[in-house]
Amino acid sequence: MCGICGFTEKNTKKEAGCQRPEQEREKILETMMAALIHRGPDQGKSWLSKNAAFGFRRLSIIDPSGSVQPMTNEAGDLVLVFNGEIYNYQELRQELFKAGHRFSTQGDSEVLLHGYEEWGDHLPEHLRGMFAFAIWDEKKQTLYAARDPFGIKPFYYTIAEGSFLFASEIKGILPHPLYKKKLNPEALEQYLSFQYSALEKTFFQGIRQLRPGHFLNYDQNSSALTVKQYFVPKLYPDNPPKRLDWTEEKWIEELDRVISDSVKHHMAADTEIGTFLSGGVDSSLIAAEFTGDKAFTVGLGSDTGHYNEIPLAADLAEKLELKHRGKRISEREFWEAVPEVLYHMDEPNGDPSAVALYFLSREAARQVKVVVSGEGADELFGGYCIYCEPNALYLYQKLPLSLRKKIARLATRLPKLKGRSFLIRGSMSVEQRFIGNANLFTAEERKRLLKHPTRTPSPQELLADDYQEAQQLDEASRMQYIDLLHWLPGDILQKADRMSMAHSLELRVPYLDREVFEIARQLPPKYKQKGQVSKYLFRKVAARHLPATNSNRRKLGFPIPLGHFLTSETGSKIIIQAFSSPAAEKFFNREALDELLEGRGSGRGNTNRKIWAVYSFLVWYDIYFHEQSEIVSEEKNV
Repeated sequence: MCGICGFTEKNTKKEAGCQRPEQEREKILETMMAALIHRGPDQGKSWLSKNAAFGFRRLSIIDPSGSVQPMTNEAGDLVLVFNGEIYNYQELRQELFKAGHRFSTQGDSEVLLHGYEEWGDHLPEHLRGMFAFAIWDEKKQTLYAARDPFGIKPFYYTIAEGSFLFASEIKGILPHPLYKKKLNPEALEQYLSFQYSALEKTFFQGIRQLRPGHFLNYDQNSSALTVKQYFVPKLYPDNPPKRLDWTEEKWIEELDRVISDSVKHHMAADTEIGTFLSGGVDSSLIAAEFTGDKAFTVGLGSDTGHYNEIPLAADLAEKLELKHRGKRISEREFWEAVPEVLYHMDEPNGDPSAVALYFLSREAARQVKVVVSGEGADELFGGYCIYCEPNALYLYQKLPLSLRKKIARLATRLPKLKGRSFLIRGSMSVEQRFIGNANLFTAEERKRLLKHPTRTPSPQELLADDYQEAQQLDEASRMQYIDLLHWLPGDILQKADRMSMAHSLELRVPYLDREVFEIARQLPPKYKQKGQVSKYLFRKVAARHLPATNSNRRKLGFPIPLGHFLTSETGSKIIIQAFSSPAAEKFFNREALDELLEGRGSGRGNTNRKIWAVYSFLVWYDIYFHEQSEIVSEEKNV
């Protein structure tokens, strides 16, 4: 795993008629690379020409003595920087060799250079892996970049005064003198609803992310930019084009085979590989399949409490004959880590599990360079509990819509008791009630919270086209499709990449493999949710390898005792300080903040997640915009 960055130049000049000296461009590139050193502490190399500069920070995993980047082809007119792993590179290498290409290294990077020569823009369609890369054509003065189908690896870019700037993380772009840092308020407004940065436009005005399954071309001569999609995670659960006559056992057999094959491919490395392990089914199946012998878990709370998965994970590790390491996180450690977590996230993230993942990655990085993890299983196999909601609402929604709307209006006046949400959500279409696994502030609530709301669309308007594309699917599959497009890359994979890379740890996700997806996309609805059981068929596969305790375990996510943390003496002091800061005064209405604070705790309808999202933004804003320092300094003094 690595960090990449670079820029192209055309009209950027230090003085009229004078191009920026090479020494100055080299210094700029060095500052960009330095911001990414955590992604690649093993080696730093650069390549510069008159109109382009590429930087690379390396974490050596495959072919550590070779495959040095930036890498050029034989003619020296194509230059590559690449972040990720290509798991079918050996097969592609043979194919390209037969087509006349010759290789000088043993790694996967060179396959991209020759693959681009052979297939051009169609290169990503041939790749099985996780990747973000850029190729500069010195003759044509063009740049080509691509990102993997699911968004496992990041790629950010901006165009400033005719120069194209890019990096693996936003912090790699910020040092370039042509970029002028400014907050994008539209990103803040959508974040308050989605819990993560939900737009192609980031929190930094002018900087965009390359979407998953997309590639771009930039022509330095004309400053023309084109972005195209090469992969769409389409689902076919209602009318799969193949395998219509498969029995349940046949589905289980095929899914078991393809998952095992993917795990095998993800074990390719010239270094030791460990695994993340919770008590849940996703990571447990990976742990049972992978060929390493080290497993890592973190937990919070008491020894046997709901928030501590270490005992269950340790028990499974013993049965699988793995060397297990568990780390309990104290409340003090949790709060102290928040600024570091948000620095590495680049953008605000309202998911408190990112903090736990930060510690989990740190523990693993002390023993291994690479881990495999269970991200993606829920999105591919229908694992989130919310996907069972259509089953729960099925009979109720047979009532006339007008009657359900009247009941919902009455329900809104009731106290926040059990069943109230059911009556309200039962009056809505899936497009109205589901924007993803996190649905914090409604469009109306965020406008009331913000001092200066923008004209950005509501979450429902933002997702309207995606829902339209999935209109032929059943409701649960439509929800799944929305999460594949947004929640998975925006939250799950974002924090997985940033928290692992914060500790120079490569994280691999075997479920998010194109071969696995090809089977998963065709699963009939009855094999994804059965009643209130999520991931039905996947659990059947897991039962072949795991005890029932693990294969049947209910989805928990990464449990965090947020209610306790926000109401403890330490947490209350930190949150109140943050909500009284100059940044809070600048962006949010006091009355709305006070109402949020009053809703802290463990009761039904608490405001804990909303508070955390606002707090995370305030800490992040202080880190990246430096307008006040009370929030971070207060945490360090607690």
